[in-house]
Amino acid sequence: MSSPVPDTLLGPADVRELAAALGVRPTKQRGQNFVIDANTVRRIVRTAEVRPDDVVVEVGPGLGSLTLALLETADRVTAVEIDDVLAGALPATVAARLPERADRFALVHSDAMRVTGLPGPAPTALVANLPYNVAVPVLLHMLDTFPSIERTLVMVQAEVADRLAAGPGSKVYGVPSVKANWYAEVKRAGSIGRTVFWPAPNVDSGLVSLVRRAEPLRTTASRREVFAVVDAAFAQRRKTLRAALAGWAGSAAAAEAALVGAGVSPQARGEALTVEEFARIAEHKKSLAAGQEK
Repeated sequence: MSSPVPDTLLGPADVRELAAALGVRPTKQRGQNFVIDANTVRRIVRTAEVRPDDVVVEVGPGLGSLTLALLETADRVTAVEIDDVLAGALPATVAARLPERADRFALVHSDAMRVTGLPGPAPTALVANLPYNVAVPVLLHMLDTFPSIERTLVMVQAEVADRLAAGPGSKVYGVPSVKANWYAEVKRAGSIGRTVFWPAPNVDSGLVSLVRRAEPLRTTASRREVFAVVDAAFAQRRKTLRAALAGWAGSAAAAEAALVGAGVSPQARGEALTVEEFARIAEHKKSLAAGQEK
């Protein structure tokens, strides 16, 4: 027998009532699936290891299910919501359900991909149920824009969770895996069933934990330069790196020179390389280009 839902958090009936009052119908276009289970949002907060001194940023808060659970524990919560109706309603939901913490909540009505600043203290954690169709670009944008974010826990489609947490050699290792690893140590942190959502999605969900690297990768190449190598390598992932990187390097011979200089076999494929190896390739292309200019 499940425990009763406290008045603070939203249960299935609360979510449906709120949605009906607002005239909200979850849309596939924005990947909206609202969490209706209080135990699930509490589990997410626990798994995220949210602390009383944390400043949490949440992307896509929807009707506020996870927002309320975060506010119970964190020092502050800033929610970024693109939907006009949902953004307009959320502050009132927080004030009604958690009045003693309402002054610890801030709302940013914006597309998360366009956010470059947040009100109040710098965020220390990102916790979000990310819309499936934009999960990876939003995650990477937030990690890049807010270097103060030390810990991240996101709920995404199970397949995306597997890709983000995959290591070299895995069949699902690819661009999201490498780019996420540029910023953080990434691991799967659990699975979420379909029945905790309304409407229930036709895919399973997974939790992904990202703990920012204590020290950034030691490389003379910029993030943009390294990511260009990653994109080129996986755009033609069946090809050897000598062939896949030919366009990026200017020629197959130039690609081979950068690969050999980085200690990577020109016959290898992108799915076998770590983010550190991609960084070395970018570095050596830079040094080769600088040598040619002299």
